[in-house]
Amino acid sequence: MDKTSADARSPPKSASIPITVFTGFLGAGKTSIILSLLPQLPAGYKAVLLKNEFGEVEVDSQLAKQSSLAAVSEILNGCMCCVLVGQMKTALLEIRETFRPDRIIVECSGSAFPATLAFQIRELERETEGDLTLDAIVTVIDAENFTGYEDTSPTAKMQASYTDVILINKWEHISERELDILIDHLNTLNDTTPKIQCKGREGVDPNLIFGLDSKLFQTGEEAAFPHHDEVETATVYRGTGGVKHAHGHDGDGACTCGGAQATQAPGGPTDGFVSRAGLEGALARLSKETVWRVKGFVRLGDGMHVVNWAFGRSEVRALGESDTGDVVSLTVMGERGEVIRAARRLAEAVGASVL
Repeated sequence: MDKTSADARSPPKSASIPITVFTGFLGAGKTSIILSLLPQLPAGYKAVLLKNEFGEVEVDSQLAKQSSLAAVSEILNGCMCCVLVGQMKTALLEIRETFRPDRIIVECSGSAFPATLAFQIRELERETEGDLTLDAIVTVIDAENFTGYEDTSPTAKMQASYTDVILINKWEHISERELDILIDHLNTLNDTTPKIQCKGREGVDPNLIFGLDSKLFQTGEEAAFPHHDEVETATVYRGTGGVKHAHGHDGDGACTCGGAQATQAPGGPTDGFVSRAGLEGALARLSKETVWRVKGFVRLGDGMHVVNWAFGRSEVRALGESDTGDVVSLTVMGERGEVIRAARRLAEAVGASVL
């Protein structure tokens, strides 16, 4: 048998799977931008999202069921660039074997240092002989709040410095002068990287961020970076039987253990749902100086809703069909030493407790 005949019968090597990594501080809008990309992709294009998040609430898996994502994998309870280092590589390999997608999108936690993640993907490039490749690091900036959280988070500066492209989100909430000042400041952190303004709910054109073939972190040793433990989290929870207290029982009446007291007010712990006015009032009282992000699920009188709150702005959206059965399941994220107190006040307002 001649070599030509043998080669003709050999299956062609499939194209490599590009990986796009989204970084950005808590509440910058990474998930919304990712979901906005999907309707703009060609028919039949298969994208899988690997999501890393603080807390235990799988919000994005529920949202993705209503999108065209082929699958969502979530790594919870820590940051995969430090505490959960190595889990990302395992998850990426599992996604490759299970779904063989056209693209993998990695959405990092709000305090992830992009260089560490990029080095893990570069290692996978070598280990898979180029079957998995790093396409781009994309950093999402919250234009309205960047200068505030940048002071609290050294990682926010790193995210803006080590990236292939910066997406400026929520710029419509600030003046033209404030936007110019922000762009000037971003240029002091990174003057060579393109900066693109998102188009509100339309997000950004995928052609601007897909297919970049990143040259970041191709060679050299991994940069030493003291990963700051910047974010503290707390879980606000209420089951269908009422408040779940720290010592394990569900309370459908008064309790002397120090947890939230039950009430007969509409939407209170005995009703199996939360009043919309009570929820919105509780969110409005949160301080964006100490609480940066609240996300999760709350059952209102008309069904289960997804709650997204970031730096004073909130969205409460009906989820539709859901396998989430609890009344309240929220993750509160913010400044270390302040989150627990804020979470307790939120829990009291919605008839829940802090776990």
